[in-house]
Amino acid sequence: MGETVRWGIIGCGDVTEVKSGPGFQKAEGSELVAVMRRDAVKARDYAERHQVPRWYDSANDLIRDSEVDAIYIATPPAYHKEYTIAAALAGKPVYVEKPMARNYQECLDMLEACERSGVPLFVAYYRRALPRFLKVKELLDQGAIGEVRFVTTRQTAPLELAEGDELPWRLVPELSGGGLFFDLASHTLDLLDFLLGPIVSASGIATNQGGRYAAEDTVTGVFRFASGAHGTGTWCFAADEREDMNEIVGSKGRLLFSTFGHEPVKWKSADGVREFPFERPMHIQQPLIQQIADQLRGRGACVSMGESGARTNWVMDELTKRRDEE
Repeated sequence: MGETVRWGIIGCGDVTEVKSGPGFQKAEGSELVAVMRRDAVKARDYAERHQVPRWYDSANDLIRDSEVDAIYIATPPAYHKEYTIAAALAGKPVYVEKPMARNYQECLDMLEACERSGVPLFVAYYRRALPRFLKVKELLDQGAIGEVRFVTTRQTAPLELAEGDELPWRLVPELSGGGLFFDLASHTLDLLDFLLGPIVSASGIATNQGGRYAAEDTVTGVFRFASGAHGTGTWCFAADEREDMNEIVGSKGRLLFSTFGHEPVKWKSADGVREFPFERPMHIQQPLIQQIADQLRGRGACVSMGESGARTNWVMDELTKRRDEE
């Protein structure tokens, strides 16, 4: 890899407009040189609006582009495995959107392909690189709340899909792996892996309570970390209102923070409550993209790799094994 990593994007949809795409152009040692979308008109429009030199309507054509060093896959999860393997066979590092795939087995296949080809596999769990969550990890590592005993997480949202509405791909298991649990809870579960270490056992119940689509809309689970800490979580996307809460309880205090909000991180202890505010980044994936560019140029290491991304898929598979049981 040279001094600049030249990126190609497969699937330049909404997530690439602000969250990720500009990050490839603004990160040091990184450049976005090509984009692909099956709709040629939309691919060309994206390239023109974002000043990207080349566009394609074929993923294979982009992968074969000799001036593309690394591939960012921003498609629905149904296509992650296919494009990851194709990029790996071409000898190109892969950065894939989250969740890493539709299930754990697909993740293992992706890891095997990249290992065989000797290329790294990165996963877009970008919260691992955000200052807000690095502060939570710093407090935990410093022993601010003593020994971690358990964590509770709860995320709720109203059921906003009306009868007859066209289903977004996130609610079609064949495309996404599941419902909003796979799309949103994956962020929280991966973040807990980053903060507290791997989850080694998990079980749960997944049901559809709202009746608007086939995928689960409510999941409740229990899990245990390798450290011995316990965890419980409930995700309900057919509830009365929005809520987003994580609480890590230790022997000497507790930490409270949301996964998707930007309110201050709270540290509660015998000395009272301290708050740590953070600003929302303009391009939320840019800090992680910078880590990836640094690793590819031999100047650092990325904290979100295929191995950790696969662990999150394993946990989600375990939590949703029991579906629609009464």
